[in-house]
Amino acid sequence: MRNVTLSAGTVEYDDTGGDGPVLVFLTGIFVGVTLWRHVVADLRTGHRCLALELPLGAHRVPMNPDADLSAPGLARLVAEFLDRLDLRDVTLVGCDWGGAQLVAAHGLGKRLARLVLLPQESFENYPPGLPGRTLYLSSKVPGATFLALQALRIRGLRRAPTNFGLMSKRPVPHDVMDAWLRPSLTSGAIRRDLRGYLRTTRRAEYTDAAARLSTFDRPALVLWAPESTMMVPANGARLAQALPRGRLIEVPDSYTLMPEDQPRACATHIREFVAGT
Repeated sequence: MRNVTLSAGTVEYDDTGGDGPVLVFLTGIFVGVTLWRHVVADLRTGHRCLALELPLGAHRVPMNPDADLSAPGLARLVAEFLDRLDLRDVTLVGCDWGGAQLVAAHGLGKRLARLVLLPQESFENYPPGLPGRTLYLSSKVPGATFLALQALRIRGLRRAPTNFGLMSKRPVPHDVMDAWLRPSLTSGAIRRDLRGYLRTTRRAEYTDAAARLSTFDRPALVLWAPESTMMVPANGARLAQALPRGRLIEVPDSYTLMPEDQPRACATHIREFVAGT
């Protein structure tokens, strides 16, 4: 992976290179850039694909101790990343973490040409579902996040409803998930960064972002999972309606981690969206 030093610290990212339309993929809590491996493999011909490892627990390099890791702080980090790499006419793609909305809604997306929202935190759904609420509550008690993570060391427990069972319909390969979880399981500084997000992010930041999406006047595609119980099924249509040029496509047989459950459908819809706009 490549890296770049931003004001909050050093972040890692994958970059396929190339001269095609620029696609930037964002990660979520305990979810690394390899979430996008199949989608990027499909799209890398004809596109430049970058996957940014956000400091949400799967990252390997700790942020500065004083970094602002709230949802708005991470949205500014994304915007700074786009600026530092001088990326233009970007299609920003977000899944699980709802920060792509904040980038678009708060005027940080001057380099964006398009927005693609997969199932993610939105409106009143923060923290999202049983796994989100469990992790959020653990961040309030000293040492509780570390204890909660210990269950994830046991591969057989990872598909429990309080862990990744509601995140994807299909089990994530163990070697992929091992890599996602290893930083938080082994580094106190990485867990500190994760708590920085959980302790400072507020539900109102997502409801406010949704209200501001009316200012994003560029093409937007909402790919939503109607079977997901963690990310409210109705919120896909709400997001598409909030975006002046929003369009909703529902992808069946998928939960939150749609790039894991339906990578071919994701790639196809993104390719057609970019080509058609």
